[in-house]
Amino acid sequence: MIDRLRNCFDEMVVYKDLKKSNFFSALSLPSFMRDWLLHRFEDEFGSFNEDELVSFVREYIPRKEDWTAIKNRIIKENERVKLLAKISVDIDIRTGEVSFALPDFGLTAKQTIIEDLVWDSCKQELIKGRDAWGMLELGYRPPNDSVTPKLPGKIRLVNFKNFCPYSIDLDYYKDVRGEFTTAEWIDVLLGAVDYNASGYKSEEQKMTMLTRLLPFTEKRLNLIELAPKGTGKSYLFGRVSRFGWLSSGGVMSRAKMFYDISKRTEGLVAGNDFITLDEVQTISFTDVDEMRAALKGYLESGVFTVGNYEGVADAGVILCGNISKQTMDNDGTTNMFKELPAVFHESALIERFHGFIKGWHIPRMNDDLKISGWALNSEYFCAILHELRSDTTYRAVVDKLVNVPAAADTRDTEAVKRIATAYLKLLFPNVRKAEDISARDFNRYCLRRACTMRSTIKMQLGILDSEYRGKDIPQFTVNEVNSSETS
Repeated sequence: MIDRLRNCFDEMVVYKDLKKSNFFSALSLPSFMRDWLLHRFEDEFGSFNEDELVSFVREYIPRKEDWTAIKNRIIKENERVKLLAKISVDIDIRTGEVSFALPDFGLTAKQTIIEDLVWDSCKQELIKGRDAWGMLELGYRPPNDSVTPKLPGKIRLVNFKNFCPYSIDLDYYKDVRGEFTTAEWIDVLLGAVDYNASGYKSEEQKMTMLTRLLPFTEKRLNLIELAPKGTGKSYLFGRVSRFGWLSSGGVMSRAKMFYDISKRTEGLVAGNDFITLDEVQTISFTDVDEMRAALKGYLESGVFTVGNYEGVADAGVILCGNISKQTMDNDGTTNMFKELPAVFHESALIERFHGFIKGWHIPRMNDDLKISGWALNSEYFCAILHELRSDTTYRAVVDKLVNVPAAADTRDTEAVKRIATAYLKLLFPNVRKAEDISARDFNRYCLRRACTMRSTIKMQLGILDSEYRGKDIPQFTVNEVNSSETS
């Protein structure tokens, strides 16, 4: 299969050695940046010069604590400095002036400028999303006291080159899925996010791990996962994709999550594909009632209203926490949410989460689960999943395939269909119409798993609130169409 993988994806396959080497761990780089570097420095045999790579990282990928020294070089030494970083752009409505921010270094748009000539040459790359990753070249425009009004000094963008050095051919990715069986494709997906497929004991373990990727590829998919410590929740949600945000413990406010009235800026949901609240038991909220109301509105419709401001976003919300052995042994049939923060003790809020991931079906991380071999470039793979979020053809397929019984609860139906759509994108991206997938495969890998995830939420609702007690999800079935076998 490895030869087929390399033949099909060519330079988008890199050699990852996480089992034998801690080279990249020592550099503290996320997976998408590590694989970008491997793509840049590896030869056809998977080898690279460590000294060259370390030299590049030290020169172009600064740490947050290096920012003062960088400012000194730009402002005091009058140097032009290149660095690889995340940039967000802002256009002032009143003046038309374009500025930028570097959120990882605390540089705000008020301190910067993008002059017209640079904007004209780089704008197509900079306006693709709220945030862009790329190679920035920074300079300094000194203050000018000879004009009225006086011009303050500002850091200016001199040049920008997009982080992604290749174009994404989504149709090719879809088509090439047909070169692999479903079992092989599951292993390809695991390798793409740094896991060794042969380290898992069963397909159920593999599939539960891959379920964590569903919010990467489906808009506003809201999930809850409780799992033992050490199963890799923080790694997958926080270090693999550049399109998500992981918040671990601490304080979360409505302003940070949705909209800051004083700064007039949108929060995390507006700039990311998903927001993961990790170690959720240790998160506190500045105002529980305020946050609960904001979450209920957003989880339901993707709309958030703060004061007079109404915003729309498509980030999914994932709650992650640890769970006791006793609760795991009961396999979700007892109250699993009693240790969650008080904001989540309301059934009306929990019902808006589409599904539950039983993280105890995922083995604790060990060396045998770390990838050591050829695998899809994580940066490329996550960019593909990001693009698939906007593809509505998969939902049309699901709508045609899923038979919804009479008087089915609307939230249950939407949850099951949304999860099934995400599975379809992940496992069967080559499906363009209902006839392209067998009823057996769709039922096994998409619909039944979606129903199971929703059923766990429904059972927990019955424990939290007597109104839901004894109410299971509708009996969804697969409509028979003239389909082909895809496995």
